[in-house]
Order: sequence, then structure tokens, then C-alpha cells
Amino acid sequence: MEPGAAEVMLSQLGEGWELKQNGHLFLERSYRFKNFAEALAFVNRVGALAEEQAHHPDVQLSWGRVTLQIWTHKIKGLTESDFVFAAKCDRL
Repeated sequence: MEPGAAEVMLSQLGEGWELKQNGHLFLERSYRFKNFAEALAFVNRVGALAEEQAHHPDVQLSWGRVTLQIWTHKIKGLTESDFVFAAKCDRL
């Protein structure tokens, strides 16, 4: 996906998502929680969704915070399915 198309898709996601680049485009968002247990519970829900969808984000878990990075590893870039997965994570 070209950067311009990615910007259009990004505008359709909820607040907090950013387009970043580190050799390839990817989506990133951090979520805040009251404590470690709530953050871990969210990670477990994202993990279950990832297994169900066969779409696996990079996940960083720390006290009260979870950061997701999403892209299609096979092509080292973004596809429409990455944006759909990001929206599903927001609903969790």
C-alpha cells in the first residue's frame, strides 16, 4: 500500500493510531490501562483475535500500557486487512 492510500485508511480508524515507518510502513497505537492486570487481559484478547484471524501484531506490554504494531510481515508493508485488524483491536 502506498503512503497516500495508507493515510486515507488511517483517517477511518479510531483516535490514537499512527502511521510509522522503519524500513516499511506500519500502524502503531498505545492503549492505557489502570494496572498491569488490565493491560495483560487486553493482550490476551488481542492474542485470541490474532490466532482467530491468523494476523499477528507485535505487542509490547508494560505496567498499564500496551503498544501494538501492525503490518503484514509477509510483504513487509500494509494491506487493507491491517486496518481491519486494527479496528477490531479497538473494539476489544
